[in-house]
Amino acid sequence: MRPKGEAVAVIKCAVHTKQDLMARTALPTKLSALTTAALVLPGLISPTAAEGDEVDFQYSHYQEDKRDVTFGGFDLAGNPTVVPGKSFNPIEVDSVHGHGNFTLTDRIKFAFNYTQDTWGGATPISTAPSAFGGNQQISDSKDPTIRVGASPLIKNGAIAFDRNLNVYTGKFDPDSGLVVYNPETRTTHILSTASPETRKQGDFKLSYEWDEAAISVGGGISVEDDFESRFGNIGGRLDFNNKQTTVNLDLSYTNSETKAVIDHDAQPYIAKDHYYWDQVNNAIADAIGGISRARTINGLKQDWGVHAGITQVLNKSALVSGDFIYTRSTGYMANPYKLTQFFFVDPAQFEFSDFVEVYESQAFLERRPEVRNQWGVGGRYIQYVEPLAAALHFDYRFNADDWGIHSHTFEADWVQPLNYGWTVTPRIRYYSQDAADFYTPFGVLPEALQTQERVVNGRVISAISNKLPSAFSSDHRLSGYGALSGGVTVSKQFAKGLTLETGFEYYSHQGSLKIGGGGEGAFADFDYWVANAALKVDLNAVSLNIEGGGHGGHHGHHVHGAHAPAGVMFDHMLAKTGDWMVGYRYMYSSQGGAMLQGENAVNDLAIVNNGCPEPGEGLGCFVKPSNMAMHMHMLDLMYAPTDWLTLMLMPQFVDMSMTMRPLEGARNSSEINDLTGFPLNQHLSHHVQNSHETGGIGDLGIYTLVKLFDDGVHHLHVTAGFSAPTGDVDIKLRRNHQIDGGFIHYGMQLGSGTWDFKPSVTYTGHSDQFSWGAQASGTVRMEDANKSGYRLGDIFQATAWGGYQLTNWLSASVRGLYTLQGAIHGAFASSQGQFVNPVVNSDGTRTLSSSLKFGPMDYPGSYGGRFWDIGFGLSAIVPSGDLAGNRISVEWLHPVEDDVNGYQLDRDGTLSATWSLAF
Repeated sequence: MRPKGEAVAVIKCAVHTKQDLMARTALPTKLSALTTAALVLPGLISPTAAEGDEVDFQYSHYQEDKRDVTFGGFDLAGNPTVVPGKSFNPIEVDSVHGHGNFTLTDRIKFAFNYTQDTWGGATPISTAPSAFGGNQQISDSKDPTIRVGASPLIKNGAIAFDRNLNVYTGKFDPDSGLVVYNPETRTTHILSTASPETRKQGDFKLSYEWDEAAISVGGGISVEDDFESRFGNIGGRLDFNNKQTTVNLDLSYTNSETKAVIDHDAQPYIAKDHYYWDQVNNAIADAIGGISRARTINGLKQDWGVHAGITQVLNKSALVSGDFIYTRSTGYMANPYKLTQFFFVDPAQFEFSDFVEVYESQAFLERRPEVRNQWGVGGRYIQYVEPLAAALHFDYRFNADDWGIHSHTFEADWVQPLNYGWTVTPRIRYYSQDAADFYTPFGVLPEALQTQERVVNGRVISAISNKLPSAFSSDHRLSGYGALSGGVTVSKQFAKGLTLETGFEYYSHQGSLKIGGGGEGAFADFDYWVANAALKVDLNAVSLNIEGGGHGGHHGHHVHGAHAPAGVMFDHMLAKTGDWMVGYRYMYSSQGGAMLQGENAVNDLAIVNNGCPEPGEGLGCFVKPSNMAMHMHMLDLMYAPTDWLTLMLMPQFVDMSMTMRPLEGARNSSEINDLTGFPLNQHLSHHVQNSHETGGIGDLGIYTLVKLFDDGVHHLHVTAGFSAPTGDVDIKLRRNHQIDGGFIHYGMQLGSGTWDFKPSVTYTGHSDQFSWGAQASGTVRMEDANKSGYRLGDIFQATAWGGYQLTNWLSASVRGLYTLQGAIHGAFASSQGQFVNPVVNSDGTRTLSSSLKFGPMDYPGSYGGRFWDIGFGLSAIVPSGDLAGNRISVEWLHPVEDDVNGYQLDRDGTLSATWSLAF
């Protein structure tokens, strides 16, 4: 979806700004080494920076500090009263990025990028005067002692306005019998929190190069649950003056669609049936977009862009570049989750008092203009400092648009190579922008709230008839502010073309840092940081090592034993002392279709009655999964300190999604509310209307492979390793006004949460065109429970396969797999039953159970079982040329038979794809 905080926006802007500034140029030999590193933003991989063949992998983490959210008024002496607001976990973003740049022929190059972001946490959705209420706790249950949410629409004393529409807060003085008014200059954010959501983006570029010119075409797609964007571009480059001068021109087009669902959870922020009379179009408009129960917002946007740049080599140690960008955007550009609070002040009441207390206010979804023209100019200067073998970069950019936002960006970094392949790059960055013309923390209309009944589609509705501004937004990213950051990147280049890089940068976003002052108030200040790690493989350097060492031929030449199908891990070792292997492994698994009990499909009624075995007053099941998908990205990093020992490190990034549907025959909403006293229909609505997503770092694998036997035909080795609990196991469902919607399902947590022992024994053999193998492996949980109160079941797997070499570069395989997995032991901590016996707080209020159970996926007994699969695979290796030794393998693993524990969704299958390069 569109970024609800600065999380994704900051990361995107950092990359895009740097890409705009970089000139794609070929430079003289003296500066080539300088610009290879110099034109890359440290810590962020840019697809336009690399001239040679390379593969890069990067992980980054964005983290905001907690916002200072308070609310209060004044005492009778005029002293401000401050009450801390509700605590929310701030925005976090986990991102994984992969990039490849390949030379297909002497003239043709191909590049691709894949980026995946998973974010979650709290972000401002609107602002209001401090005394208006802030993020207070509210109760919307039948039992007023049950605390279920937070709302910005609860007042903490009277909000008043003077004749100039300045904000005051009133306090009744019992001694005088009068109300004492004090100016209220404080403003506070209203925060909203959400469950994790995932964005995936893939793009490519194909280019053709002449001696002094190049042309490229590219495109891509970015997909989220509620936002999808498709884009394409074409570009060209010309070199002059013996390649001392380069000009480039790029044209781009983007088509984006917003499809946001505002479900039941938004109601504490936006009143139900919240309509207003659109004076411009002379029609009823729904504040939530479209008069329907679905409450959806549909919007289309188009962007046309042009980028022109020039780069000039000044001398052997310096170059300068400049560029110009222009983008025209039309269509829906609002954030569908941002609101603006409006207060309605009746001027007639000033006849009786200098102050008017206001109890009429409404929150409206923001409106932004449907046309935006943006332009910018920038420049970069690079100076090579020969005595230190270092490089100084300095960048400046000015951007402006017809929304009134003018911004300045200054950035400098120092690239300092050290001995033994180390490079340290400190940097500093400053950014300042003016506020958009239509930005306002909140709105005040000098008129009473007006409503009138209208008939729309046969329904009589009460519409707000006040004329609102044509555009308004309280989004703090449109305010005036400055941001100052500093960071450092450290990289280590190894022999054979490997580079490891890590970086950290800390930012401070403050209104007071704006150039010329006049920025947003301190209530909008916050800090955030970004940390990243990257692995880069220079394929040109690797290919030289392969050719020199003879490692690039048949798979048996550079590993002990033949390669297994793509879905088998720990299948081979490295052959020689000092050998390396870098690999990427992708795994996709899907579940869908019928629900199983044991080996048999079951209907909804059986699941309702037996799938949620809650003791006492259990209410049965309400929903079941309709489909679930898991994507896993893994890096295989292998090193052989001796010819009989191989060490392996396997970090992984995981994301999962699940959708559900209601069960026929389950209790209806009114029955649930009557029996429990909770508005659980809202929770059920959230479960059904929204897919659940999680994503981030998974568990880290650390392994040792030891050779037992190898005669050139038969090979036997054992693997002993551990899985470190780096993946989260405490992810909860989070709703707009419900901070704790309960733990998300066991199967959608990102790791096991325990240290796990993972042994295996592997046999492989090959003769002529045939290869074969078998493996037995296991996972043993080494702790009784993780921090969330449970542990996953142990796993045993046995597999065997056979393969045939179809050509000298292509082979096929078939494989059988048996898996035995135990059920989950224990349960989520603090689980107090399905819906009864809620947690009693110290102040006497009660909260819902931290483990709301709606279906079989919420019960530990519905995990694990016995599974049989058959797999079919292909494996290809590049036999010669610049990409010699690169191997790509795929395998589809199809379920044959399932015998599940409890009630589980049937499996569709698993796709595995791997890339590896040994050298």
